[in-house]
Order: sequence, then structure tokens, then C-alpha cells
Amino acid sequence: MSNPQQLRYSKEHEWLSAVEDGVATIGITEFAANALGDVVYADLPKVGDTVTAGETCGELESTKSVSDLYSPVTGEVTESNQDVVDDPSLVNSAPFEGGWLFKVRVAEEPKDLLSADEYTEFSGN
Repeated sequence: MSNPQQLRYSKEHEWLSAVEDGVATIGITEFAANALGDVVYADLPKVGDTVTAGETCGELESTKSVSDLYSPVTGEVTESNQDVVDDPSLVNSAPFEGGWLFKVRVAEEPKDLLSADEYTEFSGN
């Protein structure tokens, strides 16, 4: 399993794209998607919602369990991935591409996000 080098990662297994024009894209890692099993339902934050770094902002339900979704940054949601709501299996099949979850206008970025290499070491993959 290879974690893209250009992304940053949280210890809750979310990834964060580079901030462009103040907005970052967020998803869960391949490690988390594999641990969840087949995702069958996604409850994502809505446009206009405020999310806070480290706090719950939605959930993913799989054939194995329900898992809380945490935001790795603080800010306002600018877009939720309707494709994932319509076809939650995208989280498993393309966690770093079409399976992204939401976009946030970043107000505050935590200092404890991990590089790809640090996340690989942290997750044991």
C-alpha cells in the first residue's frame, strides 16, 4: 500500500490535500478503508457546516461496523462528494481519487499532521 507523498495524514486515518485557494480536500486512507471493509453508507458534512480539527463530522458505515469520520482541520465545508453518498464503495475502490469525502475552506490547520512516510510508520503499512 502506498500513501501519496503530496498528502498529509491524521492519526485518525484521514488524508488532507495541499491547501489551494484556502480549500483542502479530505478523505480516508486506504489503510482505513481496508480496515472498515465494504463501505455501504456515508454521512458526510453538509456545505456550510463548520468542522473542527479532531472532532467528529460524519460517519461511514460498512458491512463490518460504523466508524466516525473526523476532520483533520478546522474550517467551513465548501463541498461534499455526492458521488460517495450515491456510491459509498468509491471509498474502498478509490480512496485517494474519486473516493474523497469533502472539501473545507481551512481556517486553522493543526501542526500534528503527518507526512506520508510518518503515516506509513504510524499505521504499520
